[in-house]
Amino acid sequence: MGITCGTDIIEIERIKQSIEKLENSFLNRIYTDREIQYCESKKKQKYQHYAARFAAKEAVFKAISKKLEDKYQINWKDIEVINGKQGRPSVYINGEEKVNIDISISHCKEYAIATVVMFEQGENDEII
Repeated sequence: MGITCGTDIIEIERIKQSIEKLENSFLNRIYTDREIQYCESKKKQKYQHYAARFAAKEAVFKAISKKLEDKYQINWKDIEVINGKQGRPSVYINGEEKVNIDISISHCKEYAIATVVMFEQGENDEII
């Protein structure tokens, strides 16, 4: 069994500026419809949630990049972070929940951070 990890931290203001400057072109390039719906539901704190998902996607990519081969192309929207009924986030890649990826997300007024741990059970585990 192999374990890989990824972590990322981002300034919330950076994401806020990108969203305000580029609007839908930024949102639609980075986030899925479900992620946008979730973040927008947070009203005044939406930028914290957008930043947290951005950090989460970066952390996921860092954790899985070792397993990716040149033949795979993965983009921002291929990675989706969705909260379950109890608020715990899960990672989906190309629409499939990845139970071998554990994720933790946190944010405060200025920063958002995400940490991902991926558990590999075998040499031929498929990521995407």
